Amino acid sequence: MPLTEKELLERDAKRNIGEELLAAIVDVKAGRRGAVHRVELTEAAEARSKTGLSQPKFAELLGVSVRTLQEWEQGRRSPSGAARSLLHIAAQRPDVFRDVLSS
Repeated sequence: MPLTEKELLERDAKRNIGEELLAAIVDVKAGRRGAVHRVELTEAAEARSKTGLSQPKFAELLGVSVRTLQEWEQGRRSPSGAARSLLHIAAQRPDVFRDVLSS
């Protein structure tokens, strides 16, 4: 449960931020760190990233809605058929997509 404003102020009044920062620096220098999480990019997110296009522009070139592209990028849905082929082309040859957009 989140802390109330009053509880936050009371907690923060007892903290020594300088000490906390120094302790964090010591931990980093010693090679200690928190959990490392790796996020795998979906094919759609990787392809769009390589083209450097915004979601609206990329979705327009693919002929899909921005929402559909977002679903693909977040891994909630998978593209099929022609869309999958276009994503593969975009990932392999992002220059082609940029050229199509500039024409």
